Amino acid sequence: MQLDLPRFYKACNPSRVLTVGKPEDQKYYIDFSPVRGSNIIRELERTITLLAPEEATCQLFTGHIGCGKSTELMCLKNNLEQQGFHVVYFESSQDLDMADIDITDILLAIARQVSASLEEIDIRLKPGYFTNLFTDESDLLQPI
Repeated sequence: MQLDLPRFYKACNPSRVLTVGKPEDQKYYIDFSPVRGSNIIRELERTITLLAPEEATCQLFTGHIGCGKSTELMCLKNNLEQQGFHVVYFESSQDLDMADIDITDILLAIARQVSASLEEIDIRLKPGYFTNLFTDESDLLQPI
């Protein structure tokens, strides 16, 4: 059997995010929760679904480059959408200059993506919604 090198590279490319909802990507997904000691996606999902919509959550999900963060987040997105949640997923590197970034840039990118995503499903926000939100958030994030 000869190795199909382009196909092998495509399957192993660490910059490619697997979308577990797609059958062609499912065959490449490996569940590493036994190695990690827990199923972090199930834990994040449980926190979100148990508290929503009464209470917002804020959770930090980190890891080394290429370790599967985006793939796991796509699994979370897929699970939440199957339960009727509207999920806004975007890659920050597409909207932000990673060499020169501050909190305002991050908040504006999030606002732009949320607004665009809601407009796609015909939900219109009240004028000034993000202005009020940013005022509250900037007060919260100011150093003491």
